[in-house]
Amino acid sequence: MSAITAQHVRAAAKGKVNESNLASVLVALDRYGERFGMDRPHRLSQYFAQLMHESGDFRYDREIWGPTPAQQRYETRTDLGNTPENDGDGHLYRGRTGMQLTGKDNYRQFRNWCRAAGLDCPDFVKDPDAVNADPWEGLVPLFYWDTRDLNRWADQGDAETITKKINGGKNGLADRFDRLARISLVLLGYRADNILQFQADQRLQVDGDVGPKTRAAMHTALVALTPGEAARPEVKAAPVTEEKLVPVPVTPPSLDAPWWKSKEVITPSVIGGGASLLTAIGGIPWQNLLLILIAFAGIAGFLYWRKNADRKAVAKQVEGMA
Repeated sequence: MSAITAQHVRAAAKGKVNESNLASVLVALDRYGERFGMDRPHRLSQYFAQLMHESGDFRYDREIWGPTPAQQRYETRTDLGNTPENDGDGHLYRGRTGMQLTGKDNYRQFRNWCRAAGLDCPDFVKDPDAVNADPWEGLVPLFYWDTRDLNRWADQGDAETITKKINGGKNGLADRFDRLARISLVLLGYRADNILQFQADQRLQVDGDVGPKTRAAMHTALVALTPGEAARPEVKAAPVTEEKLVPVPVTPPSLDAPWWKSKEVITPSVIGGGASLLTAIGGIPWQNLLLILIAFAGIAGFLYWRKNADRKAVAKQVEGMA
């Protein structure tokens, strides 16, 4: 029997689940999960977090076909095994099951994977709709997980790498993290939203934020549910990425501020007194003192120019009156 039940999934879901689609996934896990190593809570939490994101809590097991412009391009996606002609391959091999198996090559690979595992499966290339029947619908996610070696990353609690392997990028990463936290909490005996209690029990910072340290603690707790699992060298603590503070050189405040805002300059005018002024001047950095001297020289030059200009103007007026 699988370590996860329909009750666990319902409790972790963000909305109402499609019971039929969920049952297909659980049937496959009950029959074949142990064969593919999917009988351990820390792996199942990663598995269901991704699957519930991709399927919208198991509501969707068939691609909704428009076709949209993007879907029309699938008609000639030869990289997926579809023909280069616009002959309907895109629609025929459209996304099916919770993991959205897409493209003729992927249907062929799934068929070959099933047969290599000794399963008497239909020819999904000839009958792609057959993947939506049990147990095949629930086996497609297992096929996807197995052929991409995702247990390796699940053993390390590395949800980000799993997302990249499934999605090709990090689309929906925040939702995947959130779903991972919810299903992990449920498997550990908490309510899906009771992150605060888990953090308190683990002596973490109780802030309700499911950050790297909280996810690492969840992973460790889930690993501990399987006797002897923590001793396996492949199983590691979930990666914790800490921000590294880069030292920034600190400039003395007197050099940061303009000379007219310098504390060393304005302090004497505030406290008053000749002795205080002399003390303050002695403590002024030479750069600020130079700026002060230049400013005074500029003012003196302006006053001298203005005095000469006034004198010349008066002399000119007197000359005109003569």
